[in-house]
Amino acid sequence: MHIRRTRLGGEIYLPHYEKAWLIGRNLGLQIAAHILSPFGMRHTFDLLTQNAGGDSGTLGLGSDNLFIHMTGMSDMAWSRVQSLGIPVSLAVPIEMNMRHGMPPILKMESLGMELSLSVDVECTLTADFFTQMRSMMNMQRVFVNQMVLNQGDFVNTVWPTPAPGTPPLLTTRDVLRFGTRNGAKALRLDSKTGSLTPGKEADIIILDATRINVAPLNQVPGAVVSLMDRTNVETVIVAGKIRKWKGQLLDVDLNRLSQQLQASRDYIFSAAGIPQNLFSSQ
Repeated sequence: MHIRRTRLGGEIYLPHYEKAWLIGRNLGLQIAAHILSPFGMRHTFDLLTQNAGGDSGTLGLGSDNLFIHMTGMSDMAWSRVQSLGIPVSLAVPIEMNMRHGMPPILKMESLGMELSLSVDVECTLTADFFTQMRSMMNMQRVFVNQMVLNQGDFVNTVWPTPAPGTPPLLTTRDVLRFGTRNGAKALRLDSKTGSLTPGKEADIIILDATRINVAPLNQVPGAVVSLMDRTNVETVIVAGKIRKWKGQLLDVDLNRLSQQLQASRDYIFSAAGIPQNLFSSQ
């Protein structure tokens, strides 16, 4: 029987996470964990950083890890992650909204690390990748633009030319790469997906560039990252199978799915003893 390798979660703020890491390592699985500022994770992560890991039966950082967020971590930890080539994925909207800490975009750039994008908590913020890409680009640019303004020259500094000593502004082509190829690479799936390459699975998204929200079309990466949203997704093909055609999902009963989601929501609210209020201030 062929067993398809996958990945194992190993949140370091939970008790006995070490057992999960060792199980995953012994099975040759990728070990993914959310690494962020709260819950005393910086100290725990520094201890892991000091251990040699990555081999069966050992506990420590290794090339078999995948880390999400990496907010608030020490320079020592970053150096170790960079040297081991551990992929880091950022979920910028969630990091900004759920007190994870500042998205470490500039830190990764300073280390020459390529990032990928995550959605993390889909019930809190929209999970579409147009939002992920746009949030990433806007966050990096607000950092860099403020660094330029802080230099105090409001006459000779012309946007988008960066001032001396500041990182270059991300381009839409950079961010498009973060949301496609880099995600596949971080998940060890780049041999089969992430780009349109002969021999890979036929995962294809066809975007409608005739809609008014991108008219007139001037530059493709810019239109995709800066202007498009879900309504522009016209057709989706996964491994050669059409899953969405001319704007319509195929083989999905949306009414039944919606009913199941509502029933699940009602059960959770009832079990938690929380009154439902569609117009609360949350």
